[in-house]
Amino acid sequence: MDSTSSPLRALALIAAGDWDGAHEMVQDDASAAAAWVHAHLHRIEGDLNNAGYWYAKAGKTPAKGDLAEERRAIEAALRRE
Repeated sequence: MDSTSSPLRALALIAAGDWDGAHEMVQDDASAAAAWVHAHLHRIEGDLNNAGYWYAKAGKTPAKGDLAEERRAIEAALRRE
């Protein structure tokens, strides 16, 4: 399984409204891609401090825009990897 497959599956779960399932999928994945999705999940939750931690682990600047747009941007970036 490549390093982006579980983060991409987690994004699909987010789109389907399954926050818990998505979180479970990425929480133990040490990849930068999973950290980025994990950051997005905590941003959805409104836990911006925790999100900031995961954005840093992913090497990404914390997002501030629309959540759905961010999810689509993450997905597009991961598909290019």
